[in-house]
Amino acid sequence: MKFTATQIAGILEGDIIGDPNTEVSTLSKIEEGIEGSLTFLANPKYTQYIYSTRASITIVNNDFEAEEELFTTLIKVDDAYKSFSKLLEYYDKAKRNKVGIEQPTFISESAKYGKELYFGAFSYMGDNVKIGDHVKVYPNAYIGDNVTIGNNVVIFAGAKIYSDSVIGDNCVIHSGVIVGADGFGFAPNKKGEYHKVPQIGNVIIEDNVDIGAGTTIDRATLGSTIIRKGVKLDNQIQIAHNVEIGKNTVIAAQTGIAGSAKIGENCMIGGQVGIVGHITIGDNVKIQAQSGIGRNVKDGETLQGSPALNYGDYNKSYVYFKNLPKIAKTINQIEKKINNNE
Repeated sequence: MKFTATQIAGILEGDIIGDPNTEVSTLSKIEEGIEGSLTFLANPKYTQYIYSTRASITIVNNDFEAEEELFTTLIKVDDAYKSFSKLLEYYDKAKRNKVGIEQPTFISESAKYGKELYFGAFSYMGDNVKIGDHVKVYPNAYIGDNVTIGNNVVIFAGAKIYSDSVIGDNCVIHSGVIVGADGFGFAPNKKGEYHKVPQIGNVIIEDNVDIGAGTTIDRATLGSTIIRKGVKLDNQIQIAHNVEIGKNTVIAAQTGIAGSAKIGENCMIGGQVGIVGHITIGDNVKIQAQSGIGRNVKDGETLQGSPALNYGDYNKSYVYFKNLPKIAKTINQIEKKINNNE
């Protein structure tokens, strides 16, 4: 896929300094630029590389003025970093702009889908499925019965969407994600044997949600497991049955959230955090990596540790904890002196 300087400048509303017909087909770091690649200069620390880079096109800020000879065509914009990010987004969409239904696939006769759909080979669409416009379902993906999917959704290869799940607009579901598997519900009898409790609820994923590879979201026992608008989930996260995550909350990899926990809006949760079931975490909460949350958390708290403490209290306590052998030794010495004086 090739783009000319003229095309790129048009997308970014920038000005060309150099050959408008210069073509690029790949991206590069400015210090590693090769002919045919596009790069950018935003950090002044890297200015030296613009004079040696062999990248064919470089995006720069409007205030950049060359002090030496350049081998690259410039595109001047208000903010090089933001413009490059915009171009990455554009390139990513263009790269994934697949349309059509590959074979073999299975599409139930009762399924309904919108325009400009991409359905990859060996994928499956069950009974009464409803899919909106501009949806892309990559190969080997599974969409179970009665699933509803909105517009502009991307479901990558190998993802599994179990029956009755609801997915909103503009969502991205990466490879290996499982939405709607049974929650972990078993009831013991008098003999100590465990019998499965039927999980008859579903999963609701609202608009603009990103779900990282290998993440699992269990269906509710009754009602719904709900992921609110704008939530961003990293890879390999476990979300149990009847959990609710508030809008615009972000969660890093390997976090586990037990059943019926309620997490508020605009929270930031680090990697490998464990959250027990049936608690409520407020809005704007920050939880440091590897923390264990076993209690309700108020709005705006920042926590660390296991069991988690207030972030400030944890840091103060840790100073003593790491010196605990010295403190214990001092206490023992004081006890000996007291005992000798007796």
